[in-house]
Amino acid sequence: MRVLGIDPGTATLGWGIIEHQGAKIGLVEYGALTTPPDLGDQVRLTMLYNGLLDLCVRFSPDAAAVEKLYFGQNSRTAMVVGQARGIVLLVLGQKNLPYAEMSPAEVKQAVTGYGRAEKRQVQLMVQRLLGLKDYPRPDDAADALAIAICGAEHLRFKKSSGVL
Repeated sequence: MRVLGIDPGTATLGWGIIEHQGAKIGLVEYGALTTPPDLGDQVRLTMLYNGLLDLCVRFSPDAAAVEKLYFGQNSRTAMVVGQARGIVLLVLGQKNLPYAEMSPAEVKQAVTGYGRAEKRQVQLMVQRLLGLKDYPRPDDAADALAIAICGAEHLRFKKSSGVL
């Protein structure tokens, strides 16, 4: 199963694609879609939409994994990330891709074994799990790979229980 992991954001949307077969995972590709801050929201969201469509065409994922929105204390950031997340869900719906959602704590738990792990610990585990020479950059792409790894397990469980 090929899984597209997405760390939503308007300025930087991290993405990572892994192959998941049984207990084995392998890297396909990763990166980030970025939008210039001086452009209006409409243009930036259109850029994300087009970029995600292109990723789906180029890599033909079987499923996706998306991080749930974490509000924290900054409602402005939550709104902007929510808009980007809406674009992500739109593209997944148009491509008829099943997807799993998980919280940041669930991703950390799945990748490191500890739900309150530091960002650097997650990056190092992603590097180790995927057999990479260095940890993935930018941070948003490393997060997206962690989301893909966690999501692959969620999706595998759903598929084996007949939920998908």
